[in-house]
Amino acid sequence: MTDEPFSTLPGHACQVLAADDIYVSHGAAQGDGLMGPADVCPGDIYHLDPDHRPHRLVVTRAPGTAQCVAAGSAVGREGEVIRLEARYALMGEEGDRVEILVLTLPDGSRFALPLSPMATATDYTLLKVEEAPDDAGLSDLLCISFARGTMITLATGAQKPIEDLTPGDKVLTRDHGGQPIRWIGRATLKAVGPFAPVVITAGTLGNAGDLIVSQHHRMFLYQRERMAGLATSELLVQAKHLVDGERVFLREGGFVDFLSIVFDRHEIIYAEGVPAESLMVNDATVNRLPAELSADVKARFPGLRQVQHFGTEAGRQFLDAVGAETLFKPGRSRR
Repeated sequence: MTDEPFSTLPGHACQVLAADDIYVSHGAAQGDGLMGPADVCPGDIYHLDPDHRPHRLVVTRAPGTAQCVAAGSAVGREGEVIRLEARYALMGEEGDRVEILVLTLPDGSRFALPLSPMATATDYTLLKVEEAPDDAGLSDLLCISFARGTMITLATGAQKPIEDLTPGDKVLTRDHGGQPIRWIGRATLKAVGPFAPVVITAGTLGNAGDLIVSQHHRMFLYQRERMAGLATSELLVQAKHLVDGERVFLREGGFVDFLSIVFDRHEIIYAEGVPAESLMVNDATVNRLPAELSADVKARFPGLRQVQHFGTEAGRQFLDAVGAETLFKPGRSRR
């Protein structure tokens, strides 16, 4: 992570791996690094090299132009066109799905951009090979957002659709009472792959209406009795980990309007009555926003580094063990 203020960061920065850092440990292409779509075999098992070293890739793209390497990048040369070669879906041994974008530079060097974290000493089975979408932006990696229409609780206790909020409006937060909104970001994305929204149907978490959020958005769930294996009773659960195909599901197809809210701190607010996180402003999140949002946040909040809200991150392995439905509210059914 860089200590430079946001305003001095050129383009969009992301961390990529050399394609050889993700290699076949068992399978037809054993020993090979991550190759192009014509040379990989679904079913092969991949490992992440424990000695891997991430590289900083800085990307820029003017409207209507190709994505190019920008100044400050540790790989490639400024102005070189970045080609998105493929998108792979892999499944970890604990059930975590990882999507990887494969990109190449004019000199033939190939890099991997995991859209979710990968662990070493873990088997990842290649499930699916797809051509990378032509309009996939490397900056569209992580969107901590609510969908248009989400009802947000104000400091007065009243509720208001998120698209009607404006900077300065005071929103009720779990820990600091009414707090003014510093910034609201908006983006319209194709609702496919990692950008398909998660629909938490009414009543599932005690929500009054359907709660529609981005896949990485974390819900704040408080357990009256701390579950075994958890450090705290306060759970932070990514929406994608709650998907069961019935009460919580992915809605793919068409477009989705996403909106993100920023406060002076990383806050827990109430959306459809459910505690959920606000956008956390730091390098790791802001540099993964859609490019136009990232640039706006950097300009408005130079040097701001928010600290993540305290709580136990409940990952896929834990939820598979206890069953995500244990977090659902009883006696309520899908509308």
